[in-house]
Amino acid sequence: MFHKEGHKIILISSLILLVIILLADKFIDSEWIRILISIISIGFYILILQFFRNPVRKTNLNDNHIVAPVDGKVVVIEEVTESEYFNDKRIQVSIFMSPLNVHVTRYPISGNVLFSKYHPGKYLVAWHPKASTDNERTTIVVENNTVGKILYRQIAGALAKRIVNYAKVNDKTTQGSDAGFIKFGSRVDVFLPLNAKINVTLNQKVKGGQQVIATL
Repeated sequence: MFHKEGHKIILISSLILLVIILLADKFIDSEWIRILISIISIGFYILILQFFRNPVRKTNLNDNHIVAPVDGKVVVIEEVTESEYFNDKRIQVSIFMSPLNVHVTRYPISGNVLFSKYHPGKYLVAWHPKASTDNERTTIVVENNTVGKILYRQIAGALAKRIVNYAKVNDKTTQGSDAGFIKFGSRVDVFLPLNAKINVTLNQKVKGGQQVIATL
């Protein structure tokens, strides 16, 4: 199953792959060169397919849980001052996605969207400390009556040139459902209340929509 954000790219890539193979077969006499071109082209095509994969995830809905919004590796767990929306201390949990990870963004909690804003910016590598404030990004705040307000931020990386965010103010969200997509390498920061119990550790790999990263 592939994400809808990849349908156009997959179609174009399929046509390009077909043209390359047909042209190589027609104009290149050397069989081993034709085979090499075909292998390289198919390899790139497979990478594109795996990047836009959208596996079905079953989320056990629980208003006390905050689930990972994306697949990837936990690279930051620290107390910080969140200055865009809360202007107070929060626990930041950051998940880095390599180009090989699933890049679907999922809602960490069920609730109501209170805030959703896009920020243009730079394309520093996603693990750079200033990526959270300097890179192209979106900030979304979702609230429910159990855990209160949870902020998550989609951040573009050095390769990511487009962030897709479906969250709109006053939307009703379902934990684990599709909230957007980030193309080609990126990171998501989650800002939690200080009384949150963190259930993950640094360098731990997590699965979006399934892994419980914190409880309240």
